[in-house]
Amino acid sequence: MIKMLTKKAYNPYDVTIFQTPRYREHRGYKEVYRTTIPASSRKECLHEMFSRFNVTDRIPANYKGRFMSTGDIILIDEGRGGQYYYQLKSGGWELVNRINIR
Repeated sequence: MIKMLTKKAYNPYDVTIFQTPRYREHRGYKEVYRTTIPASSRKECLHEMFSRFNVTDRIPANYKGRFMSTGDIILIDEGRGGQYYYQLKSGGWELVNRINIR
């Protein structure tokens, strides 16, 4: 009973990665990969995505993109909770407007 009360609630987040064809481009974002990540918050989801797609052994076999780098955008879709776009900047993940994906 106590274990049930103290267990963290993990929500499945629908996550999509957008990348440009080359590094340091600001236009031409394309959807590279879509997956579901179980996490307790959006911050934890972003951390899991970064660690999963920057370690060679953890990258899924059907992933066709490159390593996560500055400028890449992640869409976290919470269904009725809304859609949140985060861009990787030099200081960390920053919430951005969806207009950046062209």
